[in-house]
Amino acid sequence: MTSMSARERMIGRLRAAAPTSGAALSGDTQKLDQRIDEHFDSRRGQAPSIEAMVASMQAALTASHADVICTDAASWPAWVARRLADEGVRRLLLDRDCPEGAALARALPSSIDTVTFDRPLEAWKAELFDTVDAGFTVARSGLAATGTLVLAPDAGSPRTMSLVPPTHIALVYASTLHPDLHAAARAEHWSDGMPTNLVMVSGPSKTSDIQQTLAYGAHGPRRLWVVIVTDGETAR
Repeated sequence: MTSMSARERMIGRLRAAAPTSGAALSGDTQKLDQRIDEHFDSRRGQAPSIEAMVASMQAALTASHADVICTDAASWPAWVARRLADEGVRRLLLDRDCPEGAALARALPSSIDTVTFDRPLEAWKAELFDTVDAGFTVARSGLAATGTLVLAPDAGSPRTMSLVPPTHIALVYASTLHPDLHAAARAEHWSDGMPTNLVMVSGPSKTSDIQQTLAYGAHGPRRLWVVIVTDGETAR
């Protein structure tokens, strides 16, 4: 058998196995999606309660060396403001145009300045890396099984806000928690269209060398504070 005849045979098999129409391809995709859904639903069993997902989220994040607090919508700004002041933070990067950013800005003491991402990165890169102590973001949702925050960066809150400052403060609403990644993708209809990028955070930045010595902050924030807002009435 020559190499060319082997190639022709392989292409022939691929062509024979290919769907003959877009409708057939769509039907096969739907069947595959259904099988995947059934697999994860059977493994997951009964859908967990919000309380159970909050407990799982908190436990997983804590195990990954994140600081986690569960509080209500009225109390979290004061808690974050006190914690920032106690840690000696002087400059906080946030989006004042979002309700949560505005609420936190109002609660901050005068010793903490707020900075917004309102100019190209090249115009203030040195300032950002050298003088900003912390960044505040609001998560799109969370994955309870792994303690993962799902961030959808936008113009007012680009991914730089969660990656560059040494401390990252992330707020997530309990009502937006999902049991796992599959449940999030299905509930939020990721297949219908996704943002340019999603950032998934499961703890502070960490890495290890060949001797497996763990170091935090080498490739991102070395501290992660997570605020889980637990009252459903004020959740977005």
